[in-house]
Amino acid sequence: MVRTLTHWTVADYHQMIESGILAGRQVELLDGQIIDMSPELPIHRVTYRRGVKYLEALLGTQAVVFAIAPVTLPSDGEPPPDICIAIPPESRYDQRHPQPQDIYWLIEVSNSTLSYDLNDKAQMYARDQIRDYWVIDIIGSQLWVHREPNQGKHQSVVKYSTGIIIPLALPEVEVEVNRLLH
Repeated sequence: MVRTLTHWTVADYHQMIESGILAGRQVELLDGQIIDMSPELPIHRVTYRRGVKYLEALLGTQAVVFAIAPVTLPSDGEPPPDICIAIPPESRYDQRHPQPQDIYWLIEVSNSTLSYDLNDKAQMYARDQIRDYWVIDIIGSQLWVHREPNQGKHQSVVKYSTGIIIPLALPEVEVEVNRLLH
């Protein structure tokens, strides 16, 4: 007997959320599949919270900084990246989540899911044209910067442990790597 998984759309997923079917569950929609999310360790939480505070202070009104908030992707995905930096104003997202054309860059914080974040999630974000995708590797104390999405893969992946990163969408902004890692 062949078993086939059901492909869920973003609209299906929203109906499940509204009806309460997913209440109390930590899940995300990736490529039309509802996936259980990994439990969060304290170091994960403090790392993204520090990052959010730093980026909010650095960016001011130039961007909206969301923490663990869904983004809607055209590939029937609605993952909640740890940090999403999006086009302001925040009221733009009163009735919808940010979509690729709204996103300056995304950041995932990884302490137990590094391979997944660097491979599967990176491919998903590249396929959906996220131009700037960063992964904070807590254990390795490194920042992986993925850029130039093309055919489901970022053509540029650079690893940093110190220095300054210039976001593609905000070339006048200098992000200190150390401020995201520590």
